[in-house]
Amino acid sequence: MYGRHPTSQVVNFNEQLFLIDCGEGTQMQLFRYGIRSNRINHIFISHLHGDHYLGLVGLLSSQHLMGRKSDLHLYGPAALKEILDLQFKYSDTHLRYDLIFHPTNPKNAEVILELPKLTVSSFPLQHRVDCTGFRFDEGKRAAPLNMEKVEELNIPTPYLKMLKKGIDYVSEDGTVHRAQELTFAAPDPRSYAFCSDTKMWDGYHDAIRNVSLLYHEATFLEILADRATETFHSTALQAATVAQSVHAGQLLLGHYSARYKDLQPFLLEAKPVFANTLLSEQGKWFLV
Repeated sequence: MYGRHPTSQVVNFNEQLFLIDCGEGTQMQLFRYGIRSNRINHIFISHLHGDHYLGLVGLLSSQHLMGRKSDLHLYGPAALKEILDLQFKYSDTHLRYDLIFHPTNPKNAEVILELPKLTVSSFPLQHRVDCTGFRFDEGKRAAPLNMEKVEELNIPTPYLKMLKKGIDYVSEDGTVHRAQELTFAAPDPRSYAFCSDTKMWDGYHDAIRNVSLLYHEATFLEILADRATETFHSTALQAATVAQSVHAGQLLLGHYSARYKDLQPFLLEAKPVFANTLLSEQGKWFLV
């Protein structure tokens, strides 16, 4: 409705693709925006309401039909495995790739994926059913080279990567050139947090503190705050309050109720509390 589709996001970290939630029609939207689904090796499902996972069976089945061979890791509520097993049982589908299921913990925050330069953790939210958010944390970033000094010393190219890692360079005459003198300060690691359906609750604040980019659901405007509480959702004002409280770098609003065609009031409500607020839009990439 209004060009908006059920929840699904792609996180691109150094050309590694991760899928968060898989609402109905996700695979069609991936195709529409030129994203090859076979590049996705990790899928994260926040909870078992249809607008967040009903596209999953279709996506997994299409991967099977397209001849996928590589492992696919799936993270989500424990009951999701039962749902998938039932679907595949009665469709007589036997995936030709390994689908590795990792149940998420709806009670406590925990690390669910560790890669060489990226860590993904889950944390509990407050919704009508078990629901978790996800946080992506980049590892320590390399220090940028001071190329003026590097070229002045004529340092061989093979040593440049070591300088970025903080390893000193020793020239042929034995002179030690400290890495910190040949590089600039490393940029801060980037992070992204996805707060799926939840009512405003301080129980997840520690898990998203100081995040670079915070996606937070904003189903309603503040005039319907009572309705938001009743349905375990949040308002734009509440999302902005959370962003301010946890010292987020930037706030991305989403999950708007279908009752709203015009989304500008969401910005007007959030920005006075948290100025660096954006609206999520279908098919748009946001840099962290």
